Amino acid sequence: MNHPIRRKDRSLDTEATLKLLEACEYGTLCTVDAQGQPYCMPLSYIFMDGVIYFHSAMQGHKIDNLKYSPKTCFSVVGPTQPIYDNGFTTYYSSAVVFGETLEVTDPDQKTAALRALSQKYLPGDMDKADGDIARSLKRTAVYAIKPEQITGKAKQKK
Repeated sequence: MNHPIRRKDRSLDTEATLKLLEACEYGTLCTVDAQGQPYCMPLSYIFMDGVIYFHSAMQGHKIDNLKYSPKTCFSVVGPTQPIYDNGFTTYYSSAVVFGETLEVTDPDQKTAALRALSQKYLPGDMDKADGDIARSLKRTAVYAIKPEQITGKAKQKK
C-alpha cells in the first residue's frame, strides 16, 4: 500500500474522489485466499459516513477470503468516453480504496446499511424496504470497508 499515483497530473483531490465513490453505481472488491489467489467480484455498494457497505450471502468464496484476510482493495470507475484525441485514449474517473473489510454484526447498523442500499438502487420501492430488510436480516451478511487509503484519478477533456 501507499503507492503514490504515478501520473500526478491526473490525481483527483479528496473531495472529488469522495464524490465519485458516492456517485458510482457499482464497484469491484478484491480479496485473496489462503493460497494467495486473488479474487475480484463486482458489488452493489453504498458509501456512507466515510465507510463502504455491501451486502452478501453468509457463505461463499468472498466470505472465505474475508475470513482468511480482511485486507481488501475496492475500486470504482465513473463514466468513460473512448475518444481519438491526437491518439487513442479514454476519458475516465476512478477511485481505489485500500482497507479492512469486517462484518457488521450490530442489527441497527446492518439495517441502516441495507436501507441506504435500498434507497440507492430502488428509491421508488422504499415502502417495501423495511419489511423486506426485517425478514432477511438474520440471513443477510453486511460488510463494511474501513478505508485506510483512498486515491482518485481522472483524465478529462481539457
